Amino acid sequence: MNVAILSASRKVWLVQAFQRALAAVGGGRVWALDCDRHAAALQAADAAELSPRSDAPEFIEWLLLWCGRERISLVVPTRDAELAILAAAAERFLRAGVRVAVSPPEAVGLCLDKRRFGEFCRERGFATPAEIHDPGTARFPVFVKPRCGQAGYGTQRLDSAEALARHGFDPAKELLQEFVSDPEFTIDVFVDWDGRLVSAVPRERVRVVDGESVVGRTVRDDELTATAGRLALAIGLRAHGTVQAFRGPERIRFIEVNPRFGGGAALGFAAGCPTPEWLVRLAGGEQIETRLGRHEAGLWMFRHATDLFRRQEELKP
Repeated sequence: MNVAILSASRKVWLVQAFQRALAAVGGGRVWALDCDRHAAALQAADAAELSPRSDAPEFIEWLLLWCGRERISLVVPTRDAELAILAAAAERFLRAGVRVAVSPPEAVGLCLDKRRFGEFCRERGFATPAEIHDPGTARFPVFVKPRCGQAGYGTQRLDSAEALARHGFDPAKELLQEFVSDPEFTIDVFVDWDGRLVSAVPRERVRVVDGESVVGRTVRDDELTATAGRLALAIGLRAHGTVQAFRGPERIRFIEVNPRFGGGAALGFAAGCPTPEWLVRLAGGEQIETRLGRHEAGLWMFRHATDLFRRQEELKP
């Protein structure tokens, strides 16, 4: 089996996770694809390819042909901007014998629009930080974030009406919410192709840099696990997704859901839920037994940068 990781960028940890996954099931190659020839993950993968941008008109046709040529069985999108495009084309890939690890278009669209996500949660009885529709009624501090965005870009705490005025809040493109100081958690969920929840691993985001967890720890929290799992199923997620929430002593408030691998997902792999291996096995026609509540709690992750060296003649692609 061969696996293609799209928008591989610096996700060397994800390339390595899929290399371990393929080794566990008998072998295969992990391809890293990116439109940037200097993306680090291209050099860490078994093979690499420069790809068109996902918003290029020829992207889907190019990828279909390329997958057929390289005998790719599983495609793993990793970037928000490509999720909707791949979700809409997933059936075409499946007819060509290629499984795309992506949720259905409706689920992807809901997750990528944070206003729609908040409205969905409230309609279904899941708590979220309160949205402030009239800035004149705001009680400070408040939190502003893009309606569509990722990695914490554009998010900001504002402590006064003057700061809000200077910010120039745009209700069409941004959300204004109450500021919540409760600890923040990510729950890595995994749902198989049939919509069965296989695992949900809660981890505290102890330290966050540029929207990504760089220090985290897994916890045992049955209520958080169960509630996040219900939300994932209500949305219709498939494959790996990350549910983000504030966890107070008496209340869980959901922030957003990313229908893809998140930056700290490797902590869940190490804690006993190796979802890349499960994806490979599912793509090969196997069934995965449920692992709910069977992860290791109290496991810490400390992410750090490292260097990768290649000689000129070793460079890929």
